[in-house]
Amino acid sequence: MADDAPALPATPPTTLPPVVRELYARFGETTFILQPTADGIPTLWTPSQKLAEVLHVLKLGVPKPYGMLLDLSAVDERLRRHREGLPEADFTVFYHLLSIDRDIETRGGGDIRIKVALKGETPHLPSIAKQWANANWYEREVWDLFGIVFDGHPYLKRILLPPTWQGHPLRKDHPARATEFDPYTLDAMKQDLEQEALRFNPEDWGMQRHSEEADFMFLNLGPNHPSAHGAFRIVLQLDGEEILDCVPDIGYHHRGAEKMAERQSWHSFIPYTDRIDYLGGVMNNLPYVLAVEQLAGIVVPDRVKVIRVMMAEFFRITSHLLFYGTYAQDVGAMSPIFYMFTDRQKAYDVIEAVTGFRMHPAWYRIGGVAQDLPQGWDRLVREFLDWFPKRLREYEKAALKNGILRARTIGVADYTAREAIEWGVTGPGLRATGINYDLRKARPYSGYENFDFEVPLASRGDCYDRCVVRAEELRQSCRIIEQCLDNMPAGPYKADHPLTCPPPKDRMLHDIETLITHFLDVSWGPVIPPGEGYFAIEATKGLNSYYLTSDGSTMSYRTRIRTPSFPHLQMIPHVIRGQMVPDLIALLASIDFVMADVDR
Repeated sequence: MADDAPALPATPPTTLPPVVRELYARFGETTFILQPTADGIPTLWTPSQKLAEVLHVLKLGVPKPYGMLLDLSAVDERLRRHREGLPEADFTVFYHLLSIDRDIETRGGGDIRIKVALKGETPHLPSIAKQWANANWYEREVWDLFGIVFDGHPYLKRILLPPTWQGHPLRKDHPARATEFDPYTLDAMKQDLEQEALRFNPEDWGMQRHSEEADFMFLNLGPNHPSAHGAFRIVLQLDGEEILDCVPDIGYHHRGAEKMAERQSWHSFIPYTDRIDYLGGVMNNLPYVLAVEQLAGIVVPDRVKVIRVMMAEFFRITSHLLFYGTYAQDVGAMSPIFYMFTDRQKAYDVIEAVTGFRMHPAWYRIGGVAQDLPQGWDRLVREFLDWFPKRLREYEKAALKNGILRARTIGVADYTAREAIEWGVTGPGLRATGINYDLRKARPYSGYENFDFEVPLASRGDCYDRCVVRAEELRQSCRIIEQCLDNMPAGPYKADHPLTCPPPKDRMLHDIETLITHFLDVSWGPVIPPGEGYFAIEATKGLNSYYLTSDGSTMSYRTRIRTPSFPHLQMIPHVIRGQMVPDLIALLASIDFVMADVDR
């Protein structure tokens, strides 16, 4: 513990979360430091030498175990001022675990966060890639962006940045703007070096070039290929048409979104969230503004909650329609995509009428939304609801009942519920295995507890079931939007709170205090109290969350963005080994990923 930091207040044992009591009973209370956070998630600091054992117990040694490694990342603590009561650290690595059974049972009590304090310029930790399969990529990302070494990792190489990159960008001493670097030049020699760095060497990945009977072929699929749905490269080891192994290669879309958050005000970062899952629109704004509101203590009016739900479900529809059409196209059906894109534009007409933009409205605000609903919004929504459900029945005939599509996808690239949890799969990909887990039901947010809708499920966990689940989610989104239409509350579209940003304009000239507050909040941004807050939502592709650290400034000290597509792509080799190249195309289509969502 820091010498000048007071100890955290003791928490009465009877009020401790059950998992904390279980760990205290196993390891002793003195092993841990319990940190209070704005999100209420049990957060325990543990010594690095105890880390592997603690995580093992949480995964296998407690009732209703924490089977899913939801997130793993780090924080550079060296410039942070408000660390009262926390262990001394240059860097912190945190492990966010999820128990789906506990979460469903307690409606939001299924998380635990384990933290480790690290000292020195090049800190080390033991790898947990053997305990959780999806820890592999997360540890590579932490090494890539922070320079923290995970001993025992099978292949600790850069994952988001080019192999030739110098430094670790999420360290506080790494430049944040292009103007802070030397001018970029690319001569012929440097271009050759960069190209050579991209050469795939099978031996580095434990692959053989030959067997006793045959030479293997190594095929680059991407990074520019229509079935890759973005700049995504996957190197296949082939024996004829059979895929023996493969290596996904990501990072081509990496723009440093988490680094950008460190130099944008809390308010001005909202448009950047739109570009993460660029098909999700305001769905990306939602977990971010909810996390900021959690830190600031802002409670939004009921009208804001319902407006946010309605617009989020409109973007679920537009995203799922793009998935539905391209999925059918990737397995050989051409007609459905034209019909689905036509209906997608009808949904965008409503979105544009309400927000002023189509794909990237950046319309949610800290404490509310940008404007109230315009006149005639209800008529436009009603016209869409009268039109769209009938079209879904046509899609079912054209796609889901199509014999070719069924033959290409049923039984292809399937995985079990246990495997999905092990790899961190969420959203429709998880529910396609039969697990009834949807955050809108398990831990309702933004008023979802007031809506009547069903959670679509399937059982096989194959390419076909992943489409079936999303097709039914389209119907359920219409059902939610109709309830928003019929039960839209009256009231303001922004919270009456000093940290709402931008503050209500009609109060700007009320007195000098509100004028000054308006000026500061618009020019500098709101000052969010020190603390840590996490908020997750059921986004279009799975669980999307923001874990924000405030140091009492107008900007975030650390913004961690957990996206669903990152672990989904990591699972590809496990799922596709032993299947055929056309099966890989069906798998990629069924995942429904966006590369900006992977790379951030």
